[in-house]
Amino acid sequence: MRELKILAVLIFFVGLTYWGVEPYAHHVMHPEVTPADFTFKDLPKQALSGDAAKGKELAAAQCVTCHSINKEGLKLAMSDADAANTYGVVPPDLSNVAAIYDHNFLANFIQNPEGTVKAKAGKYAMPNLGIGAEDAAHLVAYFDSIANKNLTAKQITDEACVRCHSIKYEGTPRLAVSDARIKEYMGSFPPDLSQMIKSKGAHYLDGFINDPQKLLHGTAMPRVGLTKDAQEKVIAHLEKVGDPKKDERNSLALWILGYFAVLTVLTYLWKVSKFKEIH
Repeated sequence: MRELKILAVLIFFVGLTYWGVEPYAHHVMHPEVTPADFTFKDLPKQALSGDAAKGKELAAAQCVTCHSINKEGLKLAMSDADAANTYGVVPPDLSNVAAIYDHNFLANFIQNPEGTVKAKAGKYAMPNLGIGAEDAAHLVAYFDSIANKNLTAKQITDEACVRCHSIKYEGTPRLAVSDARIKEYMGSFPPDLSQMIKSKGAHYLDGFINDPQKLLHGTAMPRVGLTKDAQEKVIAHLEKVGDPKKDERNSLALWILGYFAVLTVLTYLWKVSKFKEIH
């Protein structure tokens, strides 16, 4: 009985330390931030009932000068390397943008790229082309009509991230642009994402990818406008790359805890039997 009282006291103080001190320390070192906002409340609501056929005509006239649309067989006239040196990054292929980016974000972006992504003034490659809300809705409708809605987590990550970032642990290089040019364009060198899940954690990445300025004010990374599903898949992929043994480790932990539980019971029973001999 005495041992059980000692155990209860230990459990109490360990619990007090863990649930009292540790959360406070965590709160100080990692203060709470505004949760990810996948509705992008700061952006005007757009009427998205566009005409895909009209959007296709607009895309051919307005977009393919700088972008490719591989799904439609439309290729950028210059090479990726030349485009990267011209613009600072490789302009994204538009085939699947409507599958991974929020449609209201996309419509706002088409009308006001720099303001929508919260980029530093004069630092974003895509200019304001003077496209109105109606034409933006047509373009979104067109992009939605051609987008692959079944992209894998890796494909989404490649579409969203590797124009600026590399993922060396899986052998994914940054697209075309040289180190010097990307640093000149961004103002700082975009980090490799291989171990980002371990250095920052999923909770941080969830807020940061959604709106970088909330967690790192003044950062060169623009707000990209991923949907909740697309962002979850990006984080899941980064976790798979940076911590591939997590599931195996977690399943093994249950067996280890079970082993210690059985060993604790056997040890206690052995102790009781020996103390009976003494007394």
